[in-house]
Amino acid sequence: MTDQFTIDVHGMTKRFGPRVAVNSIDLQVRPGEICGFLGPNGSGKTTFIRMLCGLLQPDAGHGTCLGYDVIHQSREIKRAVGYMTQRFSFWEDLTIAENLDFVARVYGVPHRRRAVEESLERLGLAERRRQLAGQLSGGWKQRLALAACMIHQPKLLLLDEPTAGVDPKARREFWEEIHQLAGRGLTFLIATHYMDEAERCHRLAYILNGRLLAFGTAAEVIARARLTTWSVTGPRLLELAGELRGVAGVCQAVVFGAALHVSGNDEQALERAIAPYRRAEYHWQRIPAGLEDVFIHFMDEAGAEAEA
Repeated sequence: MTDQFTIDVHGMTKRFGPRVAVNSIDLQVRPGEICGFLGPNGSGKTTFIRMLCGLLQPDAGHGTCLGYDVIHQSREIKRAVGYMTQRFSFWEDLTIAENLDFVARVYGVPHRRRAVEESLERLGLAERRRQLAGQLSGGWKQRLALAACMIHQPKLLLLDEPTAGVDPKARREFWEEIHQLAGRGLTFLIATHYMDEAERCHRLAYILNGRLLAFGTAAEVIARARLTTWSVTGPRLLELAGELRGVAGVCQAVVFGAALHVSGNDEQALERAIAPYRRAEYHWQRIPAGLEDVFIHFMDEAGAEAEA
């Protein structure tokens, strides 16, 4: 592995029959970096992650993961990465300690018992070591899964929607742990749907219909979208949103809590579009576009291209 990139792949492609699930994706992730991997369900995130960790063979593309060739050295990659799946995939009739011991045996971890003890302590699981995995809450199952995918001391962790169904407090604690681990040099590729989690990442990759549409820091992704956004408060916002969505110059009109966000990618066209709606009953305020505004914009653009 070079010092420059932990993940360095180009043209990664995977087809399932006539459907192209991942379409010629390039991605580079540096050591110690947390890269957020975003996109709607069915966009190709899980397929791409499985290709990276050697569980799926790409149909095209080349590159390295942890210095190993992604085409010809998939066995070495499997043993060198930690992969946390979307669903809890450990044995619910075994205790926390027994699950970790089993995974350590699978990886042939030297000094296995000591590794299990250290893992229990590191993730705060020691006091629950004899608890059955099936009795754990979502947050504790998440900790067990993270401990298991780290027990062989990988340098890269591939986490596929690891906080789905977990309460906000457990999510916050999870992300604090992730940043501590990244500070020690671990690299992360984390698929997520949560915008607050995306903002915690060093860089973001946004994938839609198998194509990588954006890559960079959150600020860079937002800037490249060139969206102008207004926040509107007042009565009957749903009705207003319905009217605005049919007006030329408006790319999206989406209710966010007590406000309506109205966005467009042409500032002057948007200004003309909203001018008739600047009535006294509404308060209009220009705001910076957020990640959610940008990603909804990407989805709408892709839908328009598909219809065309």
